[in-house]
Amino acid sequence: MGDVAKDLTAGTVGGAAQLICGHPFDTIKVKLQSQPTPLPGQPPKYSGAIDAVKKTIRGEGARGLYKGMGAPLATVAAFNAVLFTARGQMEALLRSHPGAPLTVKQQSLCGAGAGVVVSILACPTELIKCRLQAQSVVGGGSEASAVRVKYGGPMDVVREVVRSEGGVKGLFKGMVPTMAREVPGSAIMFGVYEATKQLLAGGADTSGLDRSSLIVAGGLAGASVWLAVYPTDVVKSVIQVDDYRNPKYGGSVDAFRKIRASEGFRGLYKGFAPAIARSVPANAACFLAYEITRSALP
Repeated sequence: MGDVAKDLTAGTVGGAAQLICGHPFDTIKVKLQSQPTPLPGQPPKYSGAIDAVKKTIRGEGARGLYKGMGAPLATVAAFNAVLFTARGQMEALLRSHPGAPLTVKQQSLCGAGAGVVVSILACPTELIKCRLQAQSVVGGGSEASAVRVKYGGPMDVVREVVRSEGGVKGLFKGMVPTMAREVPGSAIMFGVYEATKQLLAGGADTSGLDRSSLIVAGGLAGASVWLAVYPTDVVKSVIQVDDYRNPKYGGSVDAFRKIRASEGFRGLYKGFAPAIARSVPANAACFLAYEITRSALP
């Protein structure tokens, strides 16, 4: 099997593992990011990650934590296949000879290039996911409040956006912050992953690392991404769920300024705890599944 086919297959398996482990955390992250700023004297809809989990389960059941999973699940194969394949092809270009190890800087460059490519696929997928995750029905007891559910599923989001938000280009709303997240994020992720593996291996040859080492490297790589680009992800989320006819934000820079003005820098880190909680196990699972699958292929 050729290298491209191996990367496609292993990337698909890695992405599925990442999604299954991390989606509930991602749902809570988006709910916290996209909740409206409370009026003076009123509490926020969710007081924190735990409160968001409790209200989601009370109003929608455990299934509510997997809301919006259809869109990324349908495209996870393509997304991760493209990510790892683009990275693999850039590795081939930078290697002095087949099989030669790359430096951490070279791996970061490969990650940045892969980030450019996957942004095209990530933007509409993220828009669909965020639209579904942001809408919720909080129920139970006397505090029940009805919130109209606008979208019935991923395809409903696609139809509505194409019909009423400028056609297919409406699915690419938030492309600028998506790319601003994916390019540096992928560079950091692959760079930290390689640096950690080399540190644990005691040199450039990391082929002998065991699974526990790969889990540690993958977990640290995932956490490092959010530490670096989280505010960009917040901006992306609020842009993608913003009302099309009466937008609150004029663009990425305007969203950044308004969030900072109304909520301070803390507003740019809404949902940070579940994002970090998700990134470690999800990326550890992704890289481990990728490495195991790729090494098992003929």
